[in-house]
Amino acid sequence: MTAMAGLKPKHFLWQVEGKVARIRLDRPERKNPLTFESYAELRDTFRDLVYADDVDAVVFLPNGGNFCSGGDVHDIIGPLVRMDMKELLAFTRMTGDFVKAMLNCGKPIIAAIDGVAVGAGAIIAMASDIRIATPEAKTAFLFTRVGLAGCDMGACAILPRIIGQGRAAELLYTGRTMTAAEGERWGFYNRLVDAAALEADALDMAARIVSGPTFAHGITKTQLNQEWSMGLDQAIEAEAQAQAICMQTRDFERAYNAFVDKQKPVFEGN
Repeated sequence: MTAMAGLKPKHFLWQVEGKVARIRLDRPERKNPLTFESYAELRDTFRDLVYADDVDAVVFLPNGGNFCSGGDVHDIIGPLVRMDMKELLAFTRMTGDFVKAMLNCGKPIIAAIDGVAVGAGAIIAMASDIRIATPEAKTAFLFTRVGLAGCDMGACAILPRIIGQGRAAELLYTGRTMTAAEGERWGFYNRLVDAAALEADALDMAARIVSGPTFAHGITKTQLNQEWSMGLDQAIEAEAQAQAICMQTRDFERAYNAFVDKQKPVFEGN
């Protein structure tokens, strides 16, 4: 295992407190766009989180009233129009690897969305496990607006599972903005909170998660992702095996002993 609390990324803000990592993109003057470098550094960070024993949950937070404005027009889109196919495929695979790393990091991820979350910013929100937003949040999968397909970074696979095929198709074909009210009604957002309460609400959710059986949470995240491609019989068998693994943890024993003693269990993630 490895420690990540002392990580000093170059292209985003990082803070770990109480085993909860906070990430903020750090270009608020431009609504926090991504660059080639920040994409790669985020990908590598989430890959490393698999082995982190001092982080049990991640919270993506807004910065300066906005979440993320997607790929930077000048730093990413401009150079892309001059690349050949090999270079373009390397870039799109790299951005896809960022989403894979989020899905496979073994840690619950909460996205707290305020202001704009568009393009790759909408993808970060989509690839998170839980999404909390303000009434002012504006989310858009803008890819068709720049002449691209809506099938970017897993959007055609993940978004329909969250909000349904028809609603996902509308957003991905048109690139229009999904309002916060629509997002909550459709199940994209778990709930809406006032901007002043957003960070505290998201961090409270993360604190509740990390106070639980964190090894078992990692199993839950794995099953949520892997069972997308399983039949029902395979999923039930996979869950049987997963639960049998969790029954061998000390946390399972701690929960039983606490119940017998009429106390609240104190989990330790093992």
